Amino acid sequence: MEIFQDFTIEAGHRLPLVPAGHGCGRQHGHSFRIRVCLEGDVDPATGWVIDFAEIAAAFQPLREQLDHADLNGIAGLENPTSEHLAQWIWNRLAPRLPGLSRIEVSETAASGCVYRGGRTER
Repeated sequence: MEIFQDFTIEAGHRLPLVPAGHGCGRQHGHSFRIRVCLEGDVDPATGWVIDFAEIAAAFQPLREQLDHADLNGIAGLENPTSEHLAQWIWNRLAPRLPGLSRIEVSETAASGCVYRGGRTER
């Protein structure tokens, strides 16, 4: 069984490695949707994989760090693409949420990424 919980943050950033003149090189903001997904067996005693409150509690410190922030100023997010943001979130949640299966980051209604852990570089 796979479950998910969605979170939203408002944050600004700029992408320092894009070619000169690229719009994303300028400071701008997004209403990011972050989906945290976990896989596991349904516990017969509770009827759930994990209490959604546990997912929310694990994500809360990240929300406090990311929401209404300039992502470029956060250690590890100096080039805050959606891909790097997904990896950054994964690395902080994986120790706290056994069964973490993927992190989805949407920066617009039509654009985003999915990170399933593992390989990070080309």
